[in-house]
Amino acid sequence: MTEAATRWRTPGAPCWVSLMVHGLATTQDFYGTLFGWEFRPGPQQLGPYARALLDGKEIAGIGQLPRDRHLPIAWTPYLATQDVDATAEAIRSYGGTVAVGPLDAGEAGRLVLASDPAGAVFGVWQAAAHLGTALAGTHGTPAWNELVTRETATVGKFYQAIFGYEVEAVVSADFDYLTLHADGRPVASVHGVGNALPRDRGAHWMTYFEVEDTDASAHVVAELGGHVLKPPREGSSGRVATVADPEGAVFTIVRSPR
Repeated sequence: MTEAATRWRTPGAPCWVSLMVHGLATTQDFYGTLFGWEFRPGPQQLGPYARALLDGKEIAGIGQLPRDRHLPIAWTPYLATQDVDATAEAIRSYGGTVAVGPLDAGEAGRLVLASDPAGAVFGVWQAAAHLGTALAGTHGTPAWNELVTRETATVGKFYQAIFGYEVEAVVSADFDYLTLHADGRPVASVHGVGNALPRDRGAHWMTYFEVEDTDASAHVVAELGGHVLKPPREGSSGRVATVADPEGAVFTIVRSPR
């Protein structure tokens, strides 16, 4: 178990994950049971919003969509920046789209919601009072973020231009994969899946959450009304399963090798 918030200040590092849903209370119940999260109110600029806590430390955010908004329900990573306004301009300049912001989230910080040229949605966070996820390496904490897209070459250059990542590519004829490094440390990845990209989701970011037992957590997901989309299996990062919560937000649970 490690303190995480201080290293999330590095530009380009995923520093927070947030989910917008229609049923805030029922979603809190789901994740509270699955991950042991407790909740307290957060900034309300975009509507009702709660921060998830473990041991009193902030882990993630869950907000409520207006009843007339029927947007895809998905976990969204926020990437750190020291100047969200300049980052928003860069996103537009390099072919991305700024959908929300820049705007202040009270005293917590300043944010943007955007999409890359392939349509994958992500957030940008300029920290003030709220640095971001404050704990890592234990059950219920974000472990990794991976962009699933059609091909890595174009979109990888977009993120590299915006955040200054160093890019490490897997050299393989049948595997299109980049690891993004910030300040010399791997922080996220880009996986090009070609025609295997889900038509109903398109390009998207996938959040991985650490769990103590992948098989047991997948069982809990199903018991709570969620869905196991890809059963537990051994992966390069540990034992993983792809699941969805009752509103359809897809995420991966992983037990990293100890």
